[in-house]
Amino acid sequence: MAAARAWRGIAAAANVLEAAGYRVLIPPRTLCCGLTWISTGQLGIAKRMLRRTLRTLAPLLRQGIPVVGLEPSCTAVFRDDAPALLAHDRDAVRLAEQTTTLAELLTRTDGWQPPAIDRDVLGQPHCHQHAVLGHQADQDLLARAGARLSTVGGCCGLAGDFGFTAGHLEVSLACAEHELLPAIRRAGPDTVILADGFSCRTQINHTAPERRPLHLAELLAAHLRPGADPAASRP
Repeated sequence: MAAARAWRGIAAAANVLEAAGYRVLIPPRTLCCGLTWISTGQLGIAKRMLRRTLRTLAPLLRQGIPVVGLEPSCTAVFRDDAPALLAHDRDAVRLAEQTTTLAELLTRTDGWQPPAIDRDVLGQPHCHQHAVLGHQADQDLLARAGARLSTVGGCCGLAGDFGFTAGHLEVSLACAEHELLPAIRRAGPDTVILADGFSCRTQINHTAPERRPLHLAELLAAHLRPGADPAASRP
């Protein structure tokens, strides 16, 4: 189920980017940012995973092609951890410089206008958006789309695998109850629950199963005008 949901997000992002005039390239094999090993202190394995990813992406990076990250934690690794772990690898520096969020790329795309989203939206920024990436581009994009955005300031509590680890459930749910879950309960039934982080969406699915949280790409794709013609191709 997790893999299917991830591919739905990728498909939605591809639809949005193609409608904005981009030619979307999907890596020919599954790549990993190495965060699983970074978060547990296994930096040697993390470096090997990053080098494996760079071997696939290097030809594109050397052409100046941007890398769009859909999962905030992975995107933060590319932007922040990768050049720190592989300090003398020029491709790691290129990866950091050329990695962008979906909102960042779209808001600086000349001539692109977001689809109209006349909806109330409750946004749960991922912790890596708070700490590394920023959330301003997402706010600017949704404002341009006409969405009425309210953002949650707290952590979802799942925090990677923290909430799944034995003995952590009580703390995990307490974090979710600090801001996220009360905000969801106050939200109207037609309010869109927006969460780019897989952990955040998983926590919401488990604790508020009556709501279906969306990734920004899914929200944009759902409001694209049928038959919209892409502009000139931009890889």
